[in-house]
Order: sequence, then structure tokens, then C-alpha cells
Amino acid sequence: MPDEFYKGTDWEGSSGPILPRMVAATDLWPHGLHSDGRNADKDVLEDGLHPVLALGPETSRPNNLIGVVMKFTNQYLVTLNLADKFIVRNYVANVTVHDDNNGGDTYAAHYNALDPVYIDDSPCLSDGVTLSLSPLNDAGEPNPLAGYIFYCQDEYLDGDIGGPNLTAVFPKDADVANLVEDVLCIMLVNDSGQAWAPFLLDGR
Repeated sequence: MPDEFYKGTDWEGSSGPILPRMVAATDLWPHGLHSDGRNADKDVLEDGLHPVLALGPETSRPNNLIGVVMKFTNQYLVTLNLADKFIVRNYVANVTVHDDNNGGDTYAAHYNALDPVYIDDSPCLSDGVTLSLSPLNDAGEPNPLAGYIFYCQDEYLDGDIGGPNLTAVFPKDADVANLVEDVLCIMLVNDSGQAWAPFLLDGR
């Protein structure tokens, strides 16, 4: 299980787009600097770590902006990439339903390309993990949409052109019996999916 936010040189799953914006650390969650009680056990941000976080008050959930940390400047300021459709590599928990009061959570048996992924502040997620497959947290509150499971650059089916993948890499197996936090590529959205809502509602 992870004990710190994702780091390393390959956290960027795509070279762009990049839209850097500096924000106050206290406007981001879930992480340790956002001391609201629920997130107190999350790792404190430091430069070189790249969590996907929600921007804006938790009372606005699920209508929060989403970004990935590019740089932690000091204890007050964080540079986020807020670009829509940027692809990052990050930890994702395979929980699909939080139901601790009724016998335990439900876990996915597989990860599928284009499955939705959410910002999840549930305490059952390990330190450093902010993403899951569950649209609700353990308190029954709606989780902001972070994006969708997507292909890493080396995961495309490309056998016809001599590439490494002769068969499709999705679906990927997960552990349906246990909470597992795997590293996946995620295509981020920065509007919580709300831009699509009118079209979905009227059938367009």
C-alpha cells in the first residue's frame, strides 16, 4: 500500500496540455495541510510529490475543479496543472462502493479503459491515495469526478506496427476481495463532468 503521494519522473502520462496555476494549499483536498479532521492522516505535501486533488471548498462537492500538483512551493502555495484532458499516472483504489455499515466495501474485479475515477477522501484509503472508483465517499457524500482510466503511452494495442502489445491491456485484473491501490493512467477533467450534464439530460 502507498504511504506517500505518487512521485517519480513518469508521473506525466502525456506531454500536455499544461495550464499551471498557483493556488493556496488550504484550498486543496484531501491532504494533510487541509486540516479538516478527515484528511489529517494524509501525507503533507512536499515538492516532488504529484497527487490529484480537488480545488475549492468541500461544501461545493462534487462541483470542484480538479488538478494535479506540479510543484509544492512552500507551506502555503502549490502549482497545479488545471488543463483539461491531461493524463497522469497515479494510485487508484479499486473500491466502487463504501458500505462499512452493511458488511464492508465493494471492490472492482477489473479496471476498464474509460471507467470514471473520483477524488475520494475516505479514511480507508492509504496515505497518499486520493483517487478511487467510488462516486460516494464513506460518509455518503458525492465525490468529485477526477477523470477516466486511460491508456498509458506504452499500453496501446499496436502489434500491427511492431509495438510491444499484441493483445489489449484492458481490462486489467483487480482484487475483488480486497482493497487494492494500483498505479493507472488517468485522463483528468477539470469541470467535474458538469459540462456534459445538459447534453446527458436532454439526450443530445
